[in-house]
Amino acid sequence: MKTINFNFSIMAFLLVICFLPVNAKCQESPQSVNSNELYNKIAHLDSALFDAFNNRKLETLKELFSEDLEFFHDQGGLTNYMQNIGSFEEAFKKDRKVRRELVAGSLEISPIKGYGAVETGIHRFYATEKGKKEQLSSEAKFAMIWREINGIWKMTRVISYAHHEYLK
Repeated sequence: MKTINFNFSIMAFLLVICFLPVNAKCQESPQSVNSNELYNKIAHLDSALFDAFNNRKLETLKELFSEDLEFFHDQGGLTNYMQNIGSFEEAFKKDRKVRRELVAGSLEISPIKGYGAVETGIHRFYATEKGKKEQLSSEAKFAMIWREINGIWKMTRVISYAHHEYLK
């Protein structure tokens, strides 16, 4: 009788093991349609934000940043919406042009339930001085929090850290 119970236990265990991979494949993958849509949306917003930065489109930056923006920078500290807009205005008046480039393959986007999404990655900044060639000036990691209200996305928080300066 013990042998029959033992054999039945082994058989039941083997059946469970055999069906586990099938069940696991039926579960929704982390890259579901919704997360692909979210990834595409935030990647598009990132592109629009830095197209505006690279091309000195202040009005577009104003539209993409939330008025309650908090920008945490490891070297510059905490700044708000008005401080950042003022910094952009001043920088855009100068002859020195700065261009941001996202490091390929570094972008990650995750949903924040009931709020929006977090975007992380690595980006590089290039500087062009008047009459000179463009040079890599810095690289940093970033985390950006995007909030969606009634279909409108705004950046509410930025953390820019682990800066490596190449031009002194």
